[in-house]
Amino acid sequence: METFWIITAAVLWGTGTGLLIPRAAYRLSVPPDEPWRTACPAGHPFVGAGNGWLGRARCSDGDAYGPRTLTIAIVVAMVCAALAAAVGARPELVVWLLLTPVSVLLAAVDFAAHRLPDVLTLPLATAALVLLGGASLLPDAEGSWTPALLGSLLLGACFLVLFLISKGFGFGDVKLALALGAVLGWYGWPIVLIGTFAGYLLGALYGIALMLAGRSGRATRIPFGPFLLAGAFAGVMLGSYTQ
Repeated sequence: METFWIITAAVLWGTGTGLLIPRAAYRLSVPPDEPWRTACPAGHPFVGAGNGWLGRARCSDGDAYGPRTLTIAIVVAMVCAALAAAVGARPELVVWLLLTPVSVLLAAVDFAAHRLPDVLTLPLATAALVLLGGASLLPDAEGSWTPALLGSLLLGACFLVLFLISKGFGFGDVKLALALGAVLGWYGWPIVLIGTFAGYLLGALYGIALMLAGRSGRATRIPFGPFLLAGAFAGVMLGSYTQ
């Protein structure tokens, strides 16, 4: 019965926060050399919650734009529910639930604009380390903060090297790796390797699928962030079950 209520609360949290993401995703989905959007496609300035950053992607006249609100809400709710079912009543669950909406927002922006904004990646990494540090002090925590810190630094360093030698990586991926290394490192080094490999594998499969469908070539850049995030999710799920 306890698990049922934990999952229910996670679904409610995911749905509620997911409903707030679409407008932010639209506003942030711009090329690196352009400022954040300040108006909808019809020219109406953004107003409302969070200084116009939070809420549905819908004009005042009712026209929708950007990512679908229902789709985003369902994705966030499903991820939160899966995490709650896997982790249960452990302190780190609160950390994962707090990080999930921002992670989905990052994935949506990267898919739309091939960009991982600093305004999201750097706070995500900081929040992951700080929140996991707090969780490690509580009873029943199943992970460890030291490998989380080292995982953040090591994965960030590895991605920095890849960024310097490969054209397939953006610097946003490097900064995202700081957060993902912390999250995966919480459950130990094997999970860091598995989660990172899963992200690579998913990204490669997506690229192959695009090529087979004739929608891309070898020089086509794909948004890697969503697959890194999906790999990290898989790693956290595995780590929570094996602890």
